[in-house]
Amino acid sequence: DKSDSSAEAYAANAQGQVMKTASGFTINAMRAPSNQTYYFTFDGSKVKASDLAALNVQAAHLATHPNVKVRLEGNTDNRGSREYNIGLGWRRDQAVARLLEQQGVSPSQLDMLSYGKERPAMLGNSEHAYALNRRVNLIYEAS
Repeated sequence: DKSDSSAEAYAANAQGQVMKTASGFTINAMRAPSNQTYYFTFDGSKVKASDLAALNVQAAHLATHPNVKVRLEGNTDNRGSREYNIGLGWRRDQAVARLLEQQGVSPSQLDMLSYGKERPAMLGNSEHAYALNRRVNLIYEAS
C-alpha cells in the first residue's frame, strides 16, 4: 500500500507521537523508548519481517537500560474460543519476547499477558477489524 510506506517515512521523523496509517495500523517508530504494535497473520504467531527493524531498536534500548520494563499484551481477533485466543495471544507475546531476548533483553524486563479477543482495537467482523486486532502491544511501564 503506497500510503502506508509514505506514512512509515513520516513516522521515522515523528517526535513523541503514535503515528497511524490511513487504514488505522500503528506505525512503529524507529526510536526508543517508543510503545509499539506488532501485527500478525490469521492464526499466526510469527513476527513479520517488516517489524524486525523497529523491534531491534527497542531491544537495543532495553538491553542498555536494564531497569526499564515493558509489558507485552497479546491480542487476537474475535474468531475462535476464548481459551484458544488466550493461548494464541500468549504465543504472540512469546514470539516478541524471544526476539527481544535474542538481542540481549533480560526476561526480567518483560511482563507478558494475553487478552485474547477481550480488548479489540476495532470492533466488527470485517477483515480490516480482524487485522487490526491480531497484535501484540509493547508498552513501556513507568518505573
